[in-house]
Amino acid sequence: MKEKGSRAERELVHLFWESGFGALRCPGSGSTPLPSPDVLATDSKRYLAIECKSIKSSQKSFKPEEIAQLEFFAEKFGAEPWIAMRFDKKGWYFLKTQTIKKTKNNNYSITFNHALEHGIRFEELIKKGD
Repeated sequence: MKEKGSRAERELVHLFWESGFGALRCPGSGSTPLPSPDVLATDSKRYLAIECKSIKSSQKSFKPEEIAQLEFFAEKFGAEPWIAMRFDKKGWYFLKTQTIKKTKNNNYSITFNHALEHGIRFEELIKKGD
């Protein structure tokens, strides 16, 4: 399972480089008590701190501290916090952390339908700063 996530992160880094952004994968993100996103990307005008998830199902839950750490890191780094969801056979969707819904048990949840409604595709993400 960990390999699938690493593969998705590398795929995203390549997409950014092919689109004129500089990007790097932050190996070991989540394995340290310090906040660290999965991917950092920039076109020298915008800085993106991205938490990546690649899933087979149509729903992914996040603990509140995962979202809080991404937002904290992004604020310190001067970056935009984004959640990148790669749904199998449906591609990448990018969501601002503010658009993610809380569940009854205080976690956050992203469904494929929520990503369709509130997310943007990669092409839209990289053009946002134009």
